[in-house]
Amino acid sequence: MADDDLDEDELDGEDGDEEGEDGESSGGGKKKLFIIIGLVVLLLVGGGGAAFFMGFLDPLLGVEEEQADAKTGEGGGGGKNVPSGLAVFYDLPEMLVNLNTGDRKATFLKIKVALEVPSPDEIPKLQALMPRVIDNFQVYLRELRIDDLKGSAGMYRLREELLTRVNAAIAPAKVNAVLFKEMLVQ
Repeated sequence: MADDDLDEDELDGEDGDEEGEDGESSGGGKKKLFIIIGLVVLLLVGGGGAAFFMGFLDPLLGVEEEQADAKTGEGGGGGKNVPSGLAVFYDLPEMLVNLNTGDRKATFLKIKVALEVPSPDEIPKLQALMPRVIDNFQVYLRELRIDDLKGSAGMYRLREELLTRVNAAIAPAKVNAVLFKEMLVQ
């Protein structure tokens, strides 16, 4: 009888172990399932994003039609031949000015600038007032010191100041940006 009690206890312990293993394996199976589903979703989202940014989805999304409309000037351009998103650039003549150094050594600034205007209609207005624009630029540039042009902050300040001066000179018309094509300090 004692042997029977021991055998039953051993059997009960074995059954308990088997149930514990089954419980863990079913929990582990759920974890594996969630990981696999997560990886599949991640791959689908990543692949879709990559396809979008590489342009594979453009024919499906109709992007080519919008770009073609923008090139021809159709599709809500307000009756103009140039879409509102395109800008026109006007190159100013090259300017050479001496900088304010305070000593006898001459330092020169050679600069080429392009102006971004919102539409081709603004160019005749800009050309008519070009002597005033160049005068404003040269007066300002002659007062600059070499330290004023150093670094990206100096370039940003110069761009903003030239933009302010050109917009003041051509008052009803407007220039969107001043772009540096070439700048040399000697």
